[in-house]
Amino acid sequence: MDYTPVPTVVPSTPFDVSADSQALRGAMKGFGTDEQEIIDILTARTNSQRQQIRQRYEAEFERNLIDDLKSELGGKFEDVIVALMTPPVEYLCEQLRAAMDGVGTNESTLVEILCTKSNEEMHEIVAAYEDKYDRPLAEQMCSETSGYFRRLLTLIITGVRDPIGVVDADKAKNLASELYEAGEAKFGTDEEVFNRIMAHSSFAQLRLIFEEYKELSGQTIEQAIKHEMDGEMHEAMMAIVECVQSPAAFFANRLYNAMDGMGTDDETLMRIIVCRSEIDLGTIKDEFERIYNRTLFSAVTSETSGDYKRVLTALLGGA
Repeated sequence: MDYTPVPTVVPSTPFDVSADSQALRGAMKGFGTDEQEIIDILTARTNSQRQQIRQRYEAEFERNLIDDLKSELGGKFEDVIVALMTPPVEYLCEQLRAAMDGVGTNESTLVEILCTKSNEEMHEIVAAYEDKYDRPLAEQMCSETSGYFRRLLTLIITGVRDPIGVVDADKAKNLASELYEAGEAKFGTDEEVFNRIMAHSSFAQLRLIFEEYKELSGQTIEQAIKHEMDGEMHEAMMAIVECVQSPAAFFANRLYNAMDGMGTDDETLMRIIVCRSEIDLGTIKDEFERIYNRTLFSAVTSETSGDYKRVLTALLGGA
């Protein structure tokens, strides 16, 4: 399967960092705040460009841009703007920390962030997390999770997955057979085998394994996981499978569930829109419309309001 990631936020050209810095200062100086100016600038710049603006702002005005934004803005609008101003890996570290902080653990957030990453991305997150919080991510995660779910996430965090693009057709047949023997072919489930294969194989290799599995068993890997697992393990395994087959579909489903029913899961909504805007949010929009027969723009518009709605829809790049 060829996956074509289409971003909604691309580098602004021409880019005048000094003009942006001064415009943001003007939007916050004096009586009142020009929220629309802040939205127009920050949603049309990449994170790399925003970091340049942040540095220029501090150099020109001897003020911290994020502190100024926080003092002028509020609520969920402030949260999105601060997220946009935070380097992507640092933002994901903050989200992981929040998912494990306090009473209870948000396993869905752990799954969304950890189970969708390549080894290379995982190394960056692990290094940044320990640097920021002076505690290894694996150590904190182990204290907040248990059982086979903890073992799976530990394997992912410790970076055992094969490098991007590593594929072996013969090995795929053998591993598909191992999955079959560990699940459908026996009474009960050998989760260790599922964990080892799902956490070690590259996404390209997993795609081959899933194809071989269907040839072997007559069932899709999704059907097998549904029969063999439940709870957190089911969610984690399905996240890996969905991201192997179509990352856009995985995130489209996450967005739909964040807005479905009573209330909105704003943390998930803003995290996915912010984090995927420079990667594949355009692709996610198309997939959302294909699956749910409505635009992501219309869904977000109906679930949000005010400046919060304006910033999210700007990141979506319009209808």
